[in-house]
Amino acid sequence: MELLAYPFMLRALAGALIIGLAAPALGIYLVQRRLSLIGDGIGHVALTGVGLGLLTDNSPVVTAVLVATIGAVGVELIRERGRTSGDLALALLFYGGIAGGVVLVGLSDNSSNANLMQYLFGSLITTSAQDIVVIGVLGTAVLVAMLVFRPALFALCNDEEYAKVSGLPVRTLNILLAVTTAITVTIAMRTVGLLLVSALMVVPVAAAQQVTRGFKGTMALAMLVGVGSAGAGILVSAEADTAPGATTVLLALAAFLGAAITATVRGRLRRPARAAADTEPPDVVLQS
Repeated sequence: MELLAYPFMLRALAGALIIGLAAPALGIYLVQRRLSLIGDGIGHVALTGVGLGLLTDNSPVVTAVLVATIGAVGVELIRERGRTSGDLALALLFYGGIAGGVVLVGLSDNSSNANLMQYLFGSLITTSAQDIVVIGVLGTAVLVAMLVFRPALFALCNDEEYAKVSGLPVRTLNILLAVTTAITVTIAMRTVGLLLVSALMVVPVAAAQQVTRGFKGTMALAMLVGVGSAGAGILVSAEADTAPGATTVLLALAAFLGAAITATVRGRLRRPARAAADTEPPDVVLQS
């Protein structure tokens, strides 16, 4: 493809592939804990970080990582103390983040609609080499953490009380999930944007769950769907002149739809075989 001869396209593709791997690797734990929408909440807080970066003339990606991490850890500590329920803490994250972001972006001298749209809906085409370095380093760190701590995180997400009894550092693992979620959201905003960031963490996992059973198999297939959707989203959006983030999400949803149809057809094909096995009389052994 001729477009791949351009450096900005190579940077966009590299960033998309990194995030396509890291986001589902983290998302499977969030889905397991029924926190599929936490990415949206942290995305709103990241908008405050973007506004802070624009206001102070610093890298919006770096300031978004810092602000989102502080917000995610704060919400996790509030939830752990039990004074505020998880959904209420998430609501506070939503409203406080979007309000702070709007105010700071409005105060910034760089508060043009073009700048804001890049972070709300993604704009990997304008990603600089410095942004790609940040995405590469942080994305790799998230991916490694999710793979290395998989047994402990799996136990935590299935039964937190059992994890405590087993002697696992539950608070540390919860903070690890909060921090990696904040990092993933902020680096993924360059691919799919803050408004669609949860999709890349959740949809590939939902697609994989349709056709797999084991945790390892689901995680591997989710990462494959994520990287395939992200990579194809960049290429298709470049050819069709569409938004890369929205195109990536639509391709991931298409993968989910295909997996759901496959699972339904496979289930219907197995029903006659099961029915025949249930109605078949047992073998009779005649004794002489």
